Amino acid sequence: MGEDWVRPYPAGSGRWVVIAWEAAALAMLTWTTIEHFDLMGIGVRLTACVLAAVWVVGAWRILEHGVYVSSQGVRIQGLLRSRTMRWREVAGVRLHHATHKVGPWRIESGMTVLLERHDGATVNTELWAQGVDFHARPKLFRAVYQEIRSRHQQAGKG
Repeated sequence: MGEDWVRPYPAGSGRWVVIAWEAAALAMLTWTTIEHFDLMGIGVRLTACVLAAVWVVGAWRILEHGVYVSSQGVRIQGLLRSRTMRWREVAGVRLHHATHKVGPWRIESGMTVLLERHDGATVNTELWAQGVDFHARPKLFRAVYQEIRSRHQQAGKG
């Protein structure tokens, strides 16, 4: 799949909040590590550089996180791994009202987009109506869902 991949939605401004939060947390971790282990000189610089590198890689992954589509398939780019599926592997695209069970309680987490495979398994796209990209833009969430569905349907006709 050498084709260009397109994320059919702009990244939400909440991603920058997450990146800033992570920077503050890693700065605090750096400071506490230096204080706890009484580091000096090269130890301070090494600790700061390593944690800064972790932050840069993490921030880049957060910015690239999402669902990308092309005429050939769909790519789900997560924080730790990416998954690419050709459209012929996808049986359908649907909305799912997600709930999580915690002990005897059920916690509703809202709508997500799922890909159904031909073997009956489902693949979570990580598109969530209450997530950082769509929380304040519910119409955009529906539009992205429709875009993914139409790309899948167009691929089936071709």
